[in-house]
Amino acid sequence: MACKCSCIAGISAIHGGHLHPRSRPLTTEHRAQLTDSGVFMIALIQRVTHASLKIDGAEYSRIGQGLVVLLGLERDDTLAAGEKLLGKVLDYRVFADSEGRMNGSVRDVGGAVMLVSQFTLAASTDKGLRPGFSSAMPPAEAEALYDQLVTWLQSEHPGTVTGEFGADMKVLLENDGPVSFILR
Repeated sequence: MACKCSCIAGISAIHGGHLHPRSRPLTTEHRAQLTDSGVFMIALIQRVTHASLKIDGAEYSRIGQGLVVLLGLERDDTLAAGEKLLGKVLDYRVFADSEGRMNGSVRDVGGAVMLVSQFTLAASTDKGLRPGFSSAMPPAEAEALYDQLVTWLQSEHPGTVTGEFGADMKVLLENDGPVSFILR
């Protein structure tokens, strides 16, 4: 399906299901649409029976049943978009109900959340054999936004733990299912 506009948007939600390479610039119109909708930010969520996170060989945080959320921040992401996405994470129904259907959210089951910043989720992988990170938010901006999102998430869901922004971390988890979803 060919795009009827002159831009190269890279997001299927705007262009009826087809994808354009993200390496080309967006028009002002599409950038505004994408930024307002929070489409850039990406969360990889994994339903876990337990997880722990180590930094420099020492345990930094741990959860039991819940979600591990790997969060990738891109250049135009905003606090509002992050709050919207993380609100969706908290209400996303990935836990089994009494009939075995995925009808329960992490809030419903009283589960914990481990939020981990992972800039590699912002990688462009459409060309070549090496990921590109030009769409990733610069580190200083990303850390400030991540810290704001941690504060918001911990106020919304007190069972939230984190990693350390920019640290080399080892995330150990037991994926339950396995169940994993990419949310935007």
